[in-house]
Amino acid sequence: MKAAVSVDDLVREGLVDAAEAPALLPVEAEFRIRVSGAMRGAISAPDDGVGRQFIPSLQELDVKPEEMGDPIGDDAHSPVKGLTHRYPDRVILHVTKTCEVYCRFCFRRETVGDDGHLTEAEVIAALDYVAVNPAIREVILTGGDPLVLSARRIRGLVERIAAIPGVETLRIHTRVPVVAPERVTDELVSGLGSRLTTVLVLHANHAAEFTESARVALRRLDGAGIMLLSQSVLLRGVNDSVETLEHLFREMLRCRVKPYYLHHCDLAKGVSHFRTTIGEGVALMKALRGRLAGVLLPTYVIDIPGGFGKVPVNADYVTPADAPGAWRITDWQGGVHDYRDPNR
Repeated sequence: MKAAVSVDDLVREGLVDAAEAPALLPVEAEFRIRVSGAMRGAISAPDDGVGRQFIPSLQELDVKPEEMGDPIGDDAHSPVKGLTHRYPDRVILHVTKTCEVYCRFCFRRETVGDDGHLTEAEVIAALDYVAVNPAIREVILTGGDPLVLSARRIRGLVERIAAIPGVETLRIHTRVPVVAPERVTDELVSGLGSRLTTVLVLHANHAAEFTESARVALRRLDGAGIMLLSQSVLLRGVNDSVETLEHLFREMLRCRVKPYYLHHCDLAKGVSHFRTTIGEGVALMKALRGRLAGVLLPTYVIDIPGGFGKVPVNADYVTPADAPGAWRITDWQGGVHDYRDPNR
């Protein structure tokens, strides 16, 4: 895997204008840059729906007072290094800090880097914690991106997690099948198999990320019986329109990926130019409900800043009326209907 790239590298590849390069050096010093070969090929212009996700911008130096270094509270809920235990039945295992791409809006952008795999001793301590907490039924591999590890190392990690009796589900959060589909080899897919229910949650934000190579990689994972879900981030200038989101979710389902979560953009440092308002997000989801079948609709969620967990962001389709047991229900076209609970 290639190391982080520089602004000069992007200039040579035509992704950054030479005249703008000097001004971007402070951004490079603050936040790492990496664009995979697959995503270089998917970018038609630096400010298109793919390029905007990976090409640095001067706007990243504008840090708002409300923005945080750890917006979702990974550190606040870390009982041992590399592990986040926010909910009773599941833990997040941060196996690496490395990614194949560095997203300009990443909520872990201050901690991801070229090094930082957990040591063997740290992996042992994390899995020992899981083993002695029987309420934990699911281990979520994240990072960085766990699928940057070698197929051999992934197989070994899966085997060790599967050996913990109380664990039932292995979830993997990754961008690799779209940003580096060449890594999804038969050896890698085989290494993901175990007695556990394996769920791969793909991070993708724009339909243009789904190259033919990505489609092949996802078919390989689907053919191995791995459940494929998605998580996307609502990003201004990337996917904040009904048409773009519809295209994205339809492309996902064509690739056997169920749209699962649409995240409101987190309060990471220097990402305010990506953030929509919550009202805009609600309006987009209301508009999509009339255009897309339920299987194509993700849940729009927000991670409460500070590590208090994620909650759905819903429009008020059902509201109390003026009598006990009476409700007003709004349909997807804006029509309002009366509904009454049964008498008990």
